[in-house]
Amino acid sequence: MKTKLIASLLAASAVVAGPVQAETTVTTAGGLKVQTGKYKFEFGGRIMYDYNKAELNGVTDEDDFDLRRGRVYAKGNVSKNWGFKTQFNVDGSGAEDLYLQYTGWGSAAKVTIGNQNMPFGLELLTSSKDISVLERSAITERYAIGRAEGVQLHGALGKKSSYGIGVFGDDTADSEIGFAARYTYAPVLTDTSVIHLGVAYKDIADDRAVGFEAAASSGPFHIQAEFVDGEEGNTDIDGYYVQAGYILTGESRPYKGGVFKRVTPGGNEGAWELTARYEDGDGNFSDIELGTTDASAYTLGLNYYPHKNVRIGANYTDGESNVSDDDGSEFRIRFQLTF
Repeated sequence: MKTKLIASLLAASAVVAGPVQAETTVTTAGGLKVQTGKYKFEFGGRIMYDYNKAELNGVTDEDDFDLRRGRVYAKGNVSKNWGFKTQFNVDGSGAEDLYLQYTGWGSAAKVTIGNQNMPFGLELLTSSKDISVLERSAITERYAIGRAEGVQLHGALGKKSSYGIGVFGDDTADSEIGFAARYTYAPVLTDTSVIHLGVAYKDIADDRAVGFEAAASSGPFHIQAEFVDGEEGNTDIDGYYVQAGYILTGESRPYKGGVFKRVTPGGNEGAWELTARYEDGDGNFSDIELGTTDASAYTLGLNYYPHKNVRIGANYTDGESNVSDDDGSEFRIRFQLTF
């Protein structure tokens, strides 16, 4: 729903003589968005409530219903060339995003200063509200640092390629400045078909890694894979995942700026999506109670999108350690609302 409010601004000082007309536009699709002239403001958030049951070696280790993510955000611009974003967890655990952004050079070269996502990995940089499998892979959870304080130069080089390069600090006691960069290219990019290629590198504290990305979509079918090879201190580690999905109701996953977005239903009946993933290597397999180790796992999932801002999903994951006899599993259901 979109409404237009025409507000009359009265003279407040001798500098302004007579009334000034300013057009204010308010939209409520995907958050509350207000624009008055050159100034923009947006407020929104996400709520994810999960039920999950996890087992280790056949014994239930976790069985509960809790808030997986609850976040609110505000973003906008304070002048023609400067914008901002703040995003906080409602449980009091702190800020996810907290940065200023300079946009005076256009979409090809933006500068972001503050707490932000590091440019590393397709799955990491796909928002948690947009990923098809309810949780990111164990490989991504181990290798991708996620958000950190730093300065990043990034942008889109036309519609088919994107880049990001920046310096960041870590949050350990021995904080050090590190480096991360990512480049993506989509040789095929239409409304219903995409081929995505990407490469990323990070070197921060004692962690160094290079990541390779490949993804494709054609109509309702989509597939993506990542391989990461790196070092943690003096230990060599590597891992990969392959993930695929099929949208039973015929929609396609949108793609923009080097990442995929969530499914938008094409009709009043909503959209249904099947997903599957296999992963193997050194990862953070805590969701299936194996911890940080060398393991393999598969995930099967089903998503229902009754509305573009609502998802109900279910995943089953089963895995086993590659270095011991331990095996773990998890069943997870999610109720997701974005606003």
